[in-house]
Amino acid sequence: MSEVKLVKNSVDSSTSSNPIFYVLDTNVLIHDPTSILNFDEHHVVIPITVLEELDSLKSGRQSIAADCRQVIRELDKQLGRASPEEVENGVVIQRSGGEKAGTLSVLMTETPENLIMLPTHLNDNKILNDVGFLKQSYPDRKVVLVTKDINVRLKARGCGIDSQDYHSDQLLSDIEHLNTGYLEFTGSFWDRVDDVETIQKSGVTLHRIARSLFGQEVYPNQFLRDESGFIARVLSRDNKTVTLLHLDLQRIMDAEAWGLKPRDVYQAMALNLLMDPEVHLVNLTGSAGSGKTILALAAAIEQTVPTKVYRRIIVTRSTQGLDEDIGFLPGTEEEKMEPWLGAITDNLEALHWEDENCSSSVEYVLNKVPLMFKSLNYIRGRSFQSSLIIIDESQNLTPHQIKTIVTRAGNGSKVICLGNLAQIDTPYLTPISSGLTYLSERFKGFNKGGTILLQGVPRSALAQFAEEHL
Repeated sequence: MSEVKLVKNSVDSSTSSNPIFYVLDTNVLIHDPTSILNFDEHHVVIPITVLEELDSLKSGRQSIAADCRQVIRELDKQLGRASPEEVENGVVIQRSGGEKAGTLSVLMTETPENLIMLPTHLNDNKILNDVGFLKQSYPDRKVVLVTKDINVRLKARGCGIDSQDYHSDQLLSDIEHLNTGYLEFTGSFWDRVDDVETIQKSGVTLHRIARSLFGQEVYPNQFLRDESGFIARVLSRDNKTVTLLHLDLQRIMDAEAWGLKPRDVYQAMALNLLMDPEVHLVNLTGSAGSGKTILALAAAIEQTVPTKVYRRIIVTRSTQGLDEDIGFLPGTEEEKMEPWLGAITDNLEALHWEDENCSSSVEYVLNKVPLMFKSLNYIRGRSFQSSLIIIDESQNLTPHQIKTIVTRAGNGSKVICLGNLAQIDTPYLTPISSGLTYLSERFKGFNKGGTILLQGVPRSALAQFAEEHL
């Protein structure tokens, strides 16, 4: 007779009288290698099939292999000193600061043939069968399968198993609540202001007004604009006041970076953040063709060639299949990456389209500008000093992956994240769980970071119609 070896009373009853069994799928652990720490006082269960999948994926240079290795190290940290019996019954989870709560165990089962619900030729089915057996073995305990695979959740529902997505790193319930980077007011903004303190300082105009005036949260480097042409940027805030930097609309519309001028006020606001060396993180989101890449590239070249604010430009991106396919391409790392970074070279051509000899101009820039294409795999463990790092297609990164990249930025570096949350290609990611959304929410209060949601599709009338109607 098969047996599920899990202790029933391993959790302190003062914390939870009836802790829940949370069974984690492989994709949850890869999505967040520290996910086992995020279930409070409950019992986290790792099926043996999940460990086998991690083992099969841990080799290689692709980013998923590095995530698998980190998961295995975290599991070994929690279970490494425990006896086999303790691993099966449940080990108290150790958290930072010595905090202990909840338990972790490995589910070692051999499901009886009379209880098999699904054919066992698929690992997903093996996990579902084990969860079903666990549920039958512990009728007084709630058992929940946690997976980011919606199809597995549908299968679980058909088998009568409770299941849910992994939500611990999801900071929003609705993508419509994501910070756009600006507040727009009808009429005149100043009609709403009863009291203002205006300061002239170092050639700039600052306005200090009551924070309660806005009726909603405001964030550093957020823009304010109204229909009368007023535009300003939030410089700082405290519990009672907000300090605004007054901007001249015509001046920011006439701003130029490597010959590129903004086409609308949203691009002007984005360029204002991109060209400010005091802003160390810029997130640009928007639909295809809204100008994210060309703005970032123009600002990057302007700040590395004429002004030399940064020593080099580093470009990376996450593309489905990149990790596996890059090894089969010939040449150096830069040459391998080039086919995947065509958007960068295309936009470089667009910046010099009106030159007498476009190809010569592009070749000159590539020779003059310290532009490096880096694979996501080679970013790990490095530190980039005085660099401008452009992360293209960042909507395809998990929160863990985007943290890995952003933490590579050293002294004097700036990170620009570009992405379209409507075009996510990575399995198990949604606009809400995307690393780009996670980063925007986590950094919205950072006084050296800013976000802009670009509007419209300036690429062409055809592109705009396709974006709206297809």
